[in-house]
Amino acid sequence: MAAPQVVALVSGALFSVGLVLAQMTKPERVIGFLDVANWDPTLVFVMGGAVIVYAVLFRLIMKRPKPFVAPKFAVPTNRTIDKKLVAGSALFGIGWGMAGFCPGPGLVSLASGMSALTFVIAMLSGMFLHTNFQQWLDRRASSSEGSEALPATVSSK
Repeated sequence: MAAPQVVALVSGALFSVGLVLAQMTKPERVIGFLDVANWDPTLVFVMGGAVIVYAVLFRLIMKRPKPFVAPKFAVPTNRTIDKKLVAGSALFGIGWGMAGFCPGPGLVSLASGMSALTFVIAMLSGMFLHTNFQQWLDRRASSSEGSEALPATVSSK
């Protein structure tokens, strides 16, 4: 196994352990955090800790000339807030609030029972449907652009 895969495996395992220790794999804990009537603030500390660690380490890591096991940093360059980003964020939040799982904890919780399995199947189905719907929209947009480029002398007979 190459170094990037080992780093990914170790990072994923460490992340999974963190999710379990923070109880983010328990839907009732997450829903309690999102429920304003009976708010459970426990996850504020988990998320706050994660944000602090990220904020400090990201700045330190980005000062390096390159990553330890990759040729270059893979940092997103698109900073545009568009309809797709807002809609995706809203769907993520709605799904998280309804199910008590988001993708990472859902996958980690697979061994814990049917609710996690149901969530992961629904998540993968949604990803599949989104990909196919987006490809359909892209094909439709490119075919309509192509028809606009046809000369005016072409008839529809």
